[in-house]
Amino acid sequence: MTKFNKTLLAAAITLASTQTFAAGFQLNSQSATGLGRAMAGDAVIADNASVLARNPAAMALFDSTTVSLGATYADVKVEVSDVQYTDPFGNDQHLGSLDNAASGKFIPNGYFIMPVNDKFAFGFGAFSNYGTGTDLSPLNANQDVNTPIDLLGNTEVTTVNLNASVSYRINDALSLGAGVDIIHGAGKLTRNGEVNLGGGSVPINLVDVDADGYAFGGILGLTYEFNDDNRIGLSYRFSPTMKASGDIMYNPLLVAPENFDEIEIPMADIAQLAGYHKLTDKFAIHYTAQWTQWSAFDKISVTGGDGLVGEAAIKQYNWKDSWFLSVGGTYELSDNWTLRAGIASDQGVVGEISSLSIPDSDRMWYSVGASYHISDKSSIDLGYTLVKGEKVHVIEQSAIVGQTSAYTESGANYFGLQYSHSF
Repeated sequence: MTKFNKTLLAAAITLASTQTFAAGFQLNSQSATGLGRAMAGDAVIADNASVLARNPAAMALFDSTTVSLGATYADVKVEVSDVQYTDPFGNDQHLGSLDNAASGKFIPNGYFIMPVNDKFAFGFGAFSNYGTGTDLSPLNANQDVNTPIDLLGNTEVTTVNLNASVSYRINDALSLGAGVDIIHGAGKLTRNGEVNLGGGSVPINLVDVDADGYAFGGILGLTYEFNDDNRIGLSYRFSPTMKASGDIMYNPLLVAPENFDEIEIPMADIAQLAGYHKLTDKFAIHYTAQWTQWSAFDKISVTGGDGLVGEAAIKQYNWKDSWFLSVGGTYELSDNWTLRAGIASDQGVVGEISSLSIPDSDRMWYSVGASYHISDKSSIDLGYTLVKGEKVHVIEQSAIVGQTSAYTESGANYFGLQYSHSF
């Protein structure tokens, strides 16, 4: 299996298993400065090279070569409580709770922007747009009754996005940009356990995946400068529906694992509008409206099975398009210190079909940050974001035990550190 196919396999099976959740696998943490303002205006402020992650056209705003290097630690917390179902005899079976089903993620990033002349600029970036790590398998352990092993398990996904972009200044106001994304992904997924059929426990392996590889995407952008103190930016990041072949182990009939030849994955496009307005010599406001086309993610399908099932929809979805809306402010405290803050509303993607393994909900972001300017050319940037999600009641159908009920609540602490230098 090629590395390209293995990446798509990891992403598709992970999503099909409903293990990831919106805030977890769509990361908004590409820079420390962005974290310090809830990503408000991040596609157009261009105060360091990390703007490349959001809008390639903003490279036209730089008049010197600039480098930014940093990292974010995402301390994600997922609580799953009151997991229960009713057995065929009418007895309520309580499976307990899990204080934290997620694991933290260390997310490095780096950016380089170089103007060629007063018209052209190019740049390179390394960052992550997706990542998650959750484990619900402890809820299957030490139980005297059957558990919904098809809904509970371990999943880990990490991605690195390598971007190459160019920008072109049309005139004093308008600039355009385009870029290509090369994405390296790695994923691990297990869904297995034991089922008591009356005559003893029988082990069942539903899914077992360990894969990594490469995929491709792209981004288009523009900036419009009304004057030196007011500008807007627009970008569109796209990913087409992709097909992949490889070692796909899935157990659709709960009888025996089956290998499939091909899997089809509809991916979501992302668009965003950002604005920056400097109101005084020291204070500016900025904002972002980010839209993700999750309605395109309707189902995951597999074909070419070598067993009783030739093709199947692993899972049907009814996700909805989501919005991430943020507003922030920046204050120049002194020649050495810049302060920033922001707040954001992060909309969940789950519609009519909910899932126990997706602790998805609407969330609020509360962000603060600062930059220390070592010199006119160098700065150290710090950012912190608190993400608070709502508590959600989830009811999902398990092929093992029937209707399963639980409460889920998710949130995160994001810590960002970054160094920027212009030459």
